[in-house]
Amino acid sequence: MQEYKDFDISPAIHQPQGNDDNSNESDDAKRVEEFGSVTVKKRGRVLHCLTIIGQIEGHYILPPQNKTTKYEHVIPQLVAIEESDEIEGLLIILNTVGGDVEAGLAIAELISTMKKPTVSIVLGGGHSIGVPLAVCAKRSFIVPSATMTIHPVRMNGLVLGVPQTLSYFDKMQERIVRFVTDNSKITAEKFRSLMMNTGELIMDVGSVLDGEMAVESGLIDSLGGLADALACLYQLIEEGEKK
Repeated sequence: MQEYKDFDISPAIHQPQGNDDNSNESDDAKRVEEFGSVTVKKRGRVLHCLTIIGQIEGHYILPPQNKTTKYEHVIPQLVAIEESDEIEGLLIILNTVGGDVEAGLAIAELISTMKKPTVSIVLGGGHSIGVPLAVCAKRSFIVPSATMTIHPVRMNGLVLGVPQTLSYFDKMQERIVRFVTDNSKITAEKFRSLMMNTGELIMDVGSVLDGEMAVESGLIDSLGGLADALACLYQLIEEGEKK
């Protein structure tokens, strides 16, 4: 059985206090390098930025040359962000190529159930399990040059050719369809048709949507960049305070 060392979430969540600017800058650089996250303070607001890039690494460790996001790193950060008295909102920056379905859904479910304002922005691409991760925030953005790749659930390695295997795949696929449709404006019928499209990808089944198409389909809320996503996050924080 694989063993994991205890993970200390304290370096991942920066509380913006103290007067040692050089120390704070060094800590920020370390957090960006190790965890792909940083906490920033501006206009009296404290925001946490979390990047989800490459493949989502789940129960199996991927080769060292792969760029990965480890779910055992992200999940404790999300818990700490939700419980933090300092952090007021979460910005999720996505550029994923898929990965472990269970791990990706675990992260997406946590984000979708957070009470704090959350905004996601897709840069580059959101492939496979990156789609639920893109729609799990309270508001989602995508830049015009980014793409969303939608395809059925697949599995590598030995697969038993029995009816139970097909049933398992179908149930897992329905979990993804249900989550995506519950957290976006796209219909289940439209999402399934994009997922099972056979006329677009040469070596695969599925669809690729650019930024504008992703918004038109209802998958992503808005077309926009970093400034738009930050402005939306500030607005959600202010609306929450008024309530």
